[in-house]
Amino acid sequence: MRTIMVTGGAGGLGSAICRRFAKAGDRVAVADLDAPAAASVAAQLKGANHLHLQLDVGLEASVIAAFNDAESGGNHVAVLVACAGGTLTSPGKSGAIIDTTLEDWVATEAMNARGSFLCVREYLRRRLSHPVPNGRVVLFSSTSAQRGSGATGAAYAASKAAVLGLTRQAALEAASHGITVNVVAPGPFDTPALHACNTLDVIEGMKKMVPLHRIGAPDELAALVEFISGAEAGYITGAVFDINGGVRMA
Repeated sequence: MRTIMVTGGAGGLGSAICRRFAKAGDRVAVADLDAPAAASVAAQLKGANHLHLQLDVGLEASVIAAFNDAESGGNHVAVLVACAGGTLTSPGKSGAIIDTTLEDWVATEAMNARGSFLCVREYLRRRLSHPVPNGRVVLFSSTSAQRGSGATGAAYAASKAAVLGLTRQAALEAASHGITVNVVAPGPFDTPALHACNTLDVIEGMKKMVPLHRIGAPDELAALVEFISGAEAGYITGAVFDINGGVRMA
């Protein structure tokens, strides 16, 4: 039985990923800033021995403490899925560069880029001293990092672009240890976060821009993450997995 740590595990995408791994028989550590929500997700997972962790990915001490808890009893984390992140934009709040405050820029960077770095660094430090078979890291970027987005804003696009560079560097450093590092770049998915950042009219507009003319389902993304994290994906590293309904072809 593998131990899987999913940061942002109480969110729309993170919880779908947690359910996918639990269904496969893995032990899941649901890590989230919202501790009660993480506990609720963990309690509903199939199987036993799952746990929930309170985690602020932007704080070094919090990341270390979460790994300590997840690995108590010798259950080394085999797969890290760094799904935590987000944007501070919302309907009526501009994410344009000229309207972005330094405070919002720094907070967004902490959620996305810094949080990914701290989690990857802690995972690699532990796996180099305590190796696991088929070590896997899955990070999260966004189509916003690849083509820009007025909806999510400049700070989000920049911080998610940083994750692309982090992925390639981590993949190079981890390769000799048999660990793969890949990144998922989602387009629009039907999550609470999508609805919090966009009006219904904007979401309908997104559907028209997507060649498949729909918003993605979280379970579709969870299936991709499960594959990247499996033994059969052992020859894939440093890759960017676009999952966006073909929106980047438009």
